[in-house]
Amino acid sequence: MSIVELIQNYGYMAVAVGTFLEGETVLLVAGAAASRGHLWLPAVVGVATLASFAGDQLCFYLGRRYGNQILAHYPSLVARTTRARALLERHNLPVILSVRFLYGLRIAGPMAIGMSGVHWLRFFVLNAIGALVWAIAVAGVGYGFGHAMARWLGEIDADELWTLAAALLLGLAWWLWTHLRHAKLPQRER
Repeated sequence: MSIVELIQNYGYMAVAVGTFLEGETVLLVAGAAASRGHLWLPAVVGVATLASFAGDQLCFYLGRRYGNQILAHYPSLVARTTRARALLERHNLPVILSVRFLYGLRIAGPMAIGMSGVHWLRFFVLNAIGALVWAIAVAGVGYGFGHAMARWLGEIDADELWTLAAALLLGLAWWLWTHLRHAKLPQRER
């Protein structure tokens, strides 16, 4: 099931689960759905804020309580957690506020913060602010994109759609042909 289908079928529940776990794609699609009237944008932002906040609080707690055991069990998180700790030592306040915007640190970031000496109340407050800013920004981009696509598609007539589809297919065919041709050439001809 695609993210669009999840949003269509489960609405705010899909937004809550998606933003609790990771969230950007789900929140962008939910913002676009709100632009079309399928969801209410303030509710999307509210649900995303609460779910994202709760997810990061859980990761903070897990890092505080079980951080070293989790890293021993999931070595793939070590590099990300090390990166988050290094950033945290240099830029404490901005990292806590923006950790959900940093690619690859959505789970490891709060866990690393939990493993650090950051007071729980400081993280709680800054996490709430960061979650709200993140939800407004990402849902707002999705909302704006949804309006832009609706306007753009509304101005295109059928002939233009066929021309666009043909151009895309020709471009894809050209890319495939050059890619496959390049892949089949012997090493000395490259």
